[in-house]
Amino acid sequence: MLEKTFNEIYMKFKLNFYKNIFRTVSECNNRLSATEAFSVEVIYAMQGPTIREFADFVNISQPNATYKINSLVKKGYINKVNSASDKREYHLEVTQKFLDYYRVNDCYIQEVMEKIRKRFSPEEVKQFEHVLQIMSDELM
Repeated sequence: MLEKTFNEIYMKFKLNFYKNIFRTVSECNNRLSATEAFSVEVIYAMQGPTIREFADFVNISQPNATYKINSLVKKGYINKVNSASDKREYHLEVTQKFLDYYRVNDCYIQEVMEKIRKRFSPEEVKQFEHVLQIMSDELM
């Protein structure tokens, strides 16, 4: 039962995000393909990876990763920043343009959190937050 409920919640968040990705992508002048949208989201989640780290994580060759990244740079979603320790290496950072695009997901999360705060007592919300924090820190 726990697995089923957790999967239902996860799927609802994913579907909402995908719906908004495709809506936002189709409205943008510099359209992102679905692969580009997922690539930039991975880069955001990895918090400043190198090109090699990104390539390894998504299991693609470094030249393929470089091609995808250069496209995202050209469209204004990613910046390549020289590493302080090794000038031959670049770290990838998302731009404000991406953060504006990504914010559509934040709105849904805020909406769900507000419903949680209205539906449950402050103690239940605090316990729920505690469980989520343990999941984030220790279980994933």
